Amino acid sequence: MKRKIVEIDEVLCNGCGQCIPSCAEQALQIVDGKAKIVKDIYCDGLGACLGHCPMGAISIVEREAEAFNQEEVHKHINMQTVSTQTIPNISLTALRKSQWPIKIDLVSVKAPFFENAELLFVADCVPVVLKNFHSLSVGKQVIIGCPKFNDAKAYASKLLEILKHNNILSIMIIYMEVPCCTGLKWAVNKAVEESGKKVPTQELEVKIGGESVERK
Repeated sequence: MKRKIVEIDEVLCNGCGQCIPSCAEQALQIVDGKAKIVKDIYCDGLGACLGHCPMGAISIVEREAEAFNQEEVHKHINMQTVSTQTIPNISLTALRKSQWPIKIDLVSVKAPFFENAELLFVADCVPVVLKNFHSLSVGKQVIIGCPKFNDAKAYASKLLEILKHNNILSIMIIYMEVPCCTGLKWAVNKAVEESGKKVPTQELEVKIGGESVERK
């Protein structure tokens, strides 16, 4: 059927997530750094999310789409609620394990929250600047540091010990675009190389204005 439904311009969307709380049906999620409709049947097309996007990436269009299904929406919302309460330990969508401390200088290399963890290593400025930081940190164990005030070689050594003593599933590095911050990704790459383990890594560079760019 042809009906009105929300459309998101992926070129304009910066993944800030400000549209998500306004969607009572939870039809929107951040996927790969962009807001997306989970399923057409969850979107009623009324556009409650309009006006909440600072980039103007959301509009209402008329296109072929499955009919809005209130019953499926209720199931979807209930499932989301249950999943956040019952999924144990770590997975791609699980809540983060309890963790303290978070500074790389203070954390123990044998901390229990590192086992089977998806690691997020960020420059300490990032959580303040990056608009969608909290959505990116879901399900990950976070450690922070600043290579301008600390030795990147010491970071690499600490990360190497963490990799040796734990089964780290993946590492995401988020750093600022300023030159000193490149020490963070150097430390990760050095540690992974010396560990001999095949740990997938992902890099995000954060612009001063709060936008992020994925680096290869």
